[in-house]
Amino acid sequence: MADVSVKINDNGPYVISGDVTIVDVEGKKLSWTGTAVALCRCGQSTNKPFCDGTHNKAGFSSEVRG
Repeated sequence: MADVSVKINDNGPYVISGDVTIVDVEGKKLSWTGTAVALCRCGQSTNKPFCDGTHNKAGFSSEVRG
């Protein structure tokens, strides 16, 4: 089994490292380069599902509010 890690960044994206394939809802493989990929979790990226740093401008907070 390949080594894959998911890092949850505080107030930022999920960063996935390792040999992974990302597919969309239709099963189409999404293209990216490198050994790690950052996935948006704020919902504001203009390049979803990939993070483009917009969480900084949007004031995204990963803090759980009850």
